[in-house]
Amino acid sequence: KESLEYFDQEANQKIVPYVIEPSVGLDRLMLLALCDAYDVEKLEKDDRIVLHLSPILAPYKACIMPLSKHLGEQAGEVFNLLSKKFMVTYDDTGSIGKRYRRQDAIGTPYCITVDFDTANDNCVTVRDRDSMQQERININDLVAYLTSKVEK
Repeated sequence: KESLEYFDQEANQKIVPYVIEPSVGLDRLMLLALCDAYDVEKLEKDDRIVLHLSPILAPYKACIMPLSKHLGEQAGEVFNLLSKKFMVTYDDTGSIGKRYRRQDAIGTPYCITVDFDTANDNCVTVRDRDSMQQERININDLVAYLTSKVEK
């Protein structure tokens, strides 16, 4: 019944120290990876929860998202192309911003958006989870692009 709190004079607050038990096991290694990857980023309007898992550890390497449900056929073709080589998921519910946030929270490193220009230029928009940068990639180059990013 003793208090385990420690007073940090620099931060002027009480904290409870913790440690992950230093024995090795799969459950402890997974807990360590999840604790290390979890992040809450402060943005202008709200907070962004991100699981910065390494692309090697991420369960899904990419998520295919049609900008509209009318683009589902083209998005399905991209999904079929990538699912032969990678674990990918498909998401077409809600706004594109909410879909990005959902994928950020579960650690998906790349989101691939099929938009209205895809039929004309055969390109999709690839968004990086960590930098939030987007770039247009030709569908024929997607497998090589993801391979280079995921297998680093």
